[in-house]
Amino acid sequence: MKPDLELVRIPQDRSFKAWSHGYPFRTVRWHFHPEYELHLVTSTTGIRYVGDHIGPFAVGDLVLVGPNLPHNWISNVEPSEVVEERCIIVLFTEAFISSCLALFPELRSIERILKSASRAVKFGEALSERAEILMRGLLQAEGPKRIALFMELLDHLSRDVALTPLTSAKFRLDPSVYMSTAMNGVLDFVGRNVTGELKEADLAKLNGQSLSAFSRSFRKHTGLTFVQYVNAMRIELACQHLTQDDLSITEICYEVGFNNVSNFNRQFLLLKGMPPSKFQALHREGMRLVAVA
Repeated sequence: MKPDLELVRIPQDRSFKAWSHGYPFRTVRWHFHPEYELHLVTSTTGIRYVGDHIGPFAVGDLVLVGPNLPHNWISNVEPSEVVEERCIIVLFTEAFISSCLALFPELRSIERILKSASRAVKFGEALSERAEILMRGLLQAEGPKRIALFMELLDHLSRDVALTPLTSAKFRLDPSVYMSTAMNGVLDFVGRNVTGELKEADLAKLNGQSLSAFSRSFRKHTGLTFVQYVNAMRIELACQHLTQDDLSITEICYEVGFNNVSNFNRQFLLLKGMPPSKFQALHREGMRLVAVA
């Protein structure tokens, strides 16, 4: 089965993305993305799939997955069971880490693990506890503290001597094959045109499917309806504007592709648990506290 493309949006005011999610979750599927992924399991046991590797995982499972390497972690839980947090993830691009290496010769020690990540590497159990402390810190940190924690995390990873490659040496990546699938092409198009007018019927026609067939296929690939997926991407983009621009909320609403402010506010509340005005105020207050500290 060919993997699905996952579009990772790293905010413009962030060098990398740190987040956590539960289980089940929409991104828990056979997928790939061009970013490096550091994946730490914080609850449940199950089966890990990476490239041509299949193996068990447990709490403390810490793996670095290289760019475009297909992967998935499937937990052993009851069908009705919901896990609030299954893992913590840090994602960063090749461009970002390459620029760090170019600027700071002291980081050359991490080249070994970056190269090994093309096969995915599992770190030793002794590292997991310290890694979790740092990764949890990244979920909340702002400003220079965030960079400091990331660099400390890289330092610990580079010192680990218990690296275990996961995929076989003969496994070869060919992302062009993954991207050739029709739905991955759709996801790529949506990602590049998310602020414009996107009609599900038009994309279904371009994909050579009826609207109902396209809708079923889209939900199977993403875990969301087409409208939910587009709204989620637009809200993430709105969060970037709210944290770094002086645009009004109304201006941001139209900037990210919504057609009216009431729907924008409703979708923002649904996805973020607060209206955009409160989100913006909390961010500004947080930045003020960081500046004072």
